[in-house]
Parts: sequence; C-alpha cells; structure tokens
Amino acid sequence: MRYKDLTEFKETTGHEIAGIWYPRVTKILEVKSKPALQNFFREVGDYASVESIKNKSAEEGTLLHKTIQDYLQGKLTEIPESVKGAVTAFQKFNESKDIILHPEFVERPVWSIRHRYSGTVDALATIDGKFGVLDIKTSTGFYPEYNLQTSAYASALREFEIKKRLGLAHEIETRWILRIDQQRSCRKCGASLREKGGRKKIRFGRVGKSAVCPEDEHEWGEMKGEVAIREFPYYYKDFRAFVAAKILWEWENDYWLKQAGYL
Repeated sequence: MRYKDLTEFKETTGHEIAGIWYPRVTKILEVKSKPALQNFFREVGDYASVESIKNKSAEEGTLLHKTIQDYLQGKLTEIPESVKGAVTAFQKFNESKDIILHPEFVERPVWSIRHRYSGTVDALATIDGKFGVLDIKTSTGFYPEYNLQTSAYASALREFEIKKRLGLAHEIETRWILRIDQQRSCRKCGASLREKGGRKKIRFGRVGKSAVCPEDEHEWGEMKGEVAIREFPYYYKDFRAFVAAKILWEWENDYWLKQAGYL
C-alpha cells in the first residue's frame, strides 16, 4: 500500500501508547497471503465494490461484536433485528458454556514492549475455569491468521511489564476463537443464503448445484445463527509464525519504519 506521508503511515498501521508508536497486529498480518480473500476479490470483480462490501461488513461485524459483549456483561437491553439470528443462537449456546467476560478487559489495547507491536483484544474471559484471550469472529470458518493474531495478544499479556501496567491479576492460560455467523436456508432445496456487506452468497452444500432451485424460486426461511468455539492453549508455534510475518512486514515497510524511527 502507498502512503502519502509519515503521518498517514503511522495512523494507518499503528498505535501510539505512552508516547511510543507500535505497529498493529492486524496490519502486520496483512502481509500473509489469504486465499479466501483473494477468491472474494475475483468473485466481486472491481475494487470499488470490494471496498464497499468490506466497509459495510466491518460495520455489521462491529454491531454483532458489541451486542455479544453487552449480552455477556449483562448490559443488553435490545437485540438489533439485523443480528437477531446470531445473537439468539449464541444465547442458547452460552446456557451451557457460561462464558464470563472481565469488563475492564473488553476492547482493551495491549502491546508488547519486548517484540514491539500493539493491538486490541476483544475480551479476556473465563471459560471452564480457565482465564485467557477471547477473540470473536463473524466469519464462515476458522482461518489460520486468527491463531497468529491471538498468539500475539497472549504473548504480550504474559510480559511482566504489561501485566503490571494493565493490573492483570492472573496469568493468561489459554485463548479461544468464538465464531458467530447467521444465514437462511431454502425450505425446498436446502441451499443456504448468507447476506453480509450488502452481498448475497448462496451455497449449495451437499445437495449439489443441479438439485438447487432456480435463483428466483428459493423459499428462504428465517435467519438462523450458528456458533462454534475453539480453544488453542498452546501458542508458541503460532507466535513464531507471527514474528516471522512481522519481520517480513518490517522488510516491506522499511522506508517508512526508518522515517518513524522504529528501525
């Protein structure tokens, strides 16, 4: 990506914490190839449409994040209609899981002094008696970069100086990725419809394309949520991969990082 000046580079790719600038975890991981995203670009076809869909999807994802976080903190007063299917499914899921969020660590900035990066954790949570990083994703699947992202947060939160500054009373024991999504199913053929960012995506599942209704003859049911959670207690291998990605990102942005006094 091109930047017009150092200010734009620093604002776009990092955070300033206590007067020190750190690159963001999510920007660092943009250096990693993402086949699913590349397929999305090919399907949409033009850059303007891609950006529009991405921006609208981000807004929808933020709304779902906030609604789930409010629910887990006992602050939810009303479920927005657009995310009702996903939130209702999560409420049912959590009856047995009983996820406990720690309010002071919801959307909390974290950073690593040792490895020099920053980020924002969705939440720190206690699940099944264990304390760790909880990352909420509104996607169709679990992708490898999620593991790199959460390993960076977990590693930073285990640094003595960071634990002290944040007032972290417990050691980070593990990390989870909570995936929440929603879609409609056709009552006649069983195909699924996912609407995100103003884009409609029909998936054929096991029925095969030949057994699917013509596009204008589907009978879509109500929006249904789907919820899955995965725990990743070991992060050393993932963190090594994150550090490797960071080295490549630094190489790619060598000019601006020198201007910023980072290198």
